[in-house]
Amino acid sequence: MTVSISGPGEPITLDIAQPLAPTRMPTTRRYLMCPPTYFTVEYAINPWMDPTQPTSTTLAVEQWTALKETYERLGHEVNVIDPIPGLPDMVFSANSGTVIDGRVLGSRFRAAQRAAEADHFRRWFLASGYKSVVMPTAVNEAEGDFTWTGQLLLAGTGFRTDPGAHSEAQEVLGVPVVSLQLVDPRFYHLDVALFMLDDQSPSPLVAYYPEAFSPGSQQVLRRLFPDAVIANDDDAVCLGLNAVSDGKHVVMPVEATHLAEQVARRGFEPVLVDISELRKSGGGPKCCTMELRG
Repeated sequence: MTVSISGPGEPITLDIAQPLAPTRMPTTRRYLMCPPTYFTVEYAINPWMDPTQPTSTTLAVEQWTALKETYERLGHEVNVIDPIPGLPDMVFSANSGTVIDGRVLGSRFRAAQRAAEADHFRRWFLASGYKSVVMPTAVNEAEGDFTWTGQLLLAGTGFRTDPGAHSEAQEVLGVPVVSLQLVDPRFYHLDVALFMLDDQSPSPLVAYYPEAFSPGSQQVLRRLFPDAVIANDDDAVCLGLNAVSDGKHVVMPVEATHLAEQVARRGFEPVLVDISELRKSGGGPKCCTMELRG
């Protein structure tokens, strides 16, 4: 059996060694994105960033636009916040808010270079009619380190978000929180080590890269998600886990062909996108995509 996966350039065909799972059902999502109008790499705050290497703002805008159009083609609503000069990483909107049931927990960045982004997003939420918007006291990089499973909030720590932000998220958002320890600096946020495939099922399904987590956190993940999709090193180093799923379609980097095969075997439809220019700042599709829930 073969599965054709949409992506840039020539079609990609993957050989699937077993029948696909029953058909998955997508759910319509609302996202908040920010154009990379001022994108560049002028400082280094993660292992992926190298200011000595050239970047193309034009290419970043083209790739971001293709990502946005992919979401819209799949039937999702995309809200856009205006970018601000001098904030080249504002394109990574996932780091600036966590929204569950209409409640918003904003962000507090660890790096001084990104600190000003938080207030621009706070003002967007207020202008957009959100009534419950709380800014954190602990360092909290939002959906970079918070992943909603539909039942509980997985919360990463180790490099960016403070452990104290986890209890703060529980109080503000009113949802149970499970802390996970990240140990590999390449995977400095939870959203480059794990993503939700299905957050609507009574048994949520995730994909993750075990080696990004401490031994104890690996045990927690095995207990919570015994049927998880397990990524390999090739998946992880192309930021293949920085993906966005609507319950059927999985938008992911074009290089993540092994992971695409694994999710296709589970009945999902991979949608491969080229976001290589934004990866120079350590970002992928999910980094560019904040979900507005409720």
